[in-house]
Amino acid sequence: MENSGKYALLTGATSGIGLELAKLFAKDNYNLILIARNQADLFATADLLAPHGIEVITISKDLFEPDAAIEIYEEVKARGIAIDVLVNDAGQGVYGKFIDNELERELAIVQLNISSLVSLTKFFVKDFVARGSGKILNVASIAGKAPGPYQAVYHATKAFVHSFTEAVRSELKDTGVSLTSLLPGATDTDFFAKADMLDSKAVQGELSDPADVAKDGYEALQAGKDMVVSGLKNKLNVAMGNVTPDHLQADMMGKMQEPVDEKK
Repeated sequence: MENSGKYALLTGATSGIGLELAKLFAKDNYNLILIARNQADLFATADLLAPHGIEVITISKDLFEPDAAIEIYEEVKARGIAIDVLVNDAGQGVYGKFIDNELERELAIVQLNISSLVSLTKFFVKDFVARGSGKILNVASIAGKAPGPYQAVYHATKAFVHSFTEAVRSELKDTGVSLTSLLPGATDTDFFAKADMLDSKAVQGELSDPADVAKDGYEALQAGKDMVVSGLKNKLNVAMGNVTPDHLQADMMGKMQEPVDEKK
């Protein structure tokens, strides 16, 4: 199969859902621009995707840094590449009670999950609209559908991502540009380790396969859908949450996410 000539840019592309999405784009012969902090991980991912015969460009940037998004955009423009799809997958959480967590770490999560995503979307979507085509996949979470004790900031950032995606999609509905929000549940990635969350009750249950989540997101993106909740159990949880008062959802979520040895 010949190279499609299209380019997809993915953040958080070296592990978890981002890596599985990269595999799907490569299978459909998209050239890839992969963004992550660790250059060795980027090279390993590029080698993994090499058999597809596509061009794989790696850019090592730390999206915790405020200038990273504009630097990525300028590097892509300097290469003379017009991307067709933007995937904002990079994101992290921080676990623990809000009063106990370090403010600097929580603000860093806001920078990564919100500010960098908004910035990359802003830069590239202007080009998409000017061209009259383009797709964006923003990885939100079912966490954004309910208040999340022990992950108060993370849940709030994902609520932002989903709301932001739906709003901008509505603004651009007649432009040929689509935005899709992917809402996974707890997934078998390194998210929980990075969030220092391995002792949470939420990690003890069944976790989704990142390949399944990526497939759901990829198909929704290509179909131009506004959103997709990945997994039947998660669909049911979101539906139940839609008719449950927020304060009750918060209490229930707190019990689900408290440490396994939390004293009553």
